[in-house]
Amino acid sequence: MLAFTYTYRKNPWRLSSTRKMRVRQRLRDVDSVIETIKASGVQCRALDRDLTLPKESDMHSRDKYTVFSPHDKNYRKSVHKVPKFTRKSLRVNPRGF
Repeated sequence: MLAFTYTYRKNPWRLSSTRKMRVRQRLRDVDSVIETIKASGVQCRALDRDLTLPKESDMHSRDKYTVFSPHDKNYRKSVHKVPKFTRKSLRVNPRGF
C-alpha cells in the first residue's frame, strides 16, 4: 500500500521556470512586507532578525533555489524538496555553502 501512495506523489527533480518565478515572487513579497513593517515604526525582535536576512536582489541564484543539506552529495538540495518550503524562510545557509 505504501508503494502506491509514493508513486502517486511524484515530485520533479528540477524546478521549472514557472516555479522559479514563483519562488522569486514569494521572496520579493516577503521583502516588501518587511519594509512596510519597518516603515510603520514597529520594533520587535523578529523584525530585527528579519532585517538581517539578504534581500531577493542580493541573493545568488544558488541560494534562491537550493538549500544546505548535509545528506546530499554536493551538500545542496533543491528548495522544492523541503517540506512546506513556501512557508519557511530558507535564505540563510551555513558559511561556505
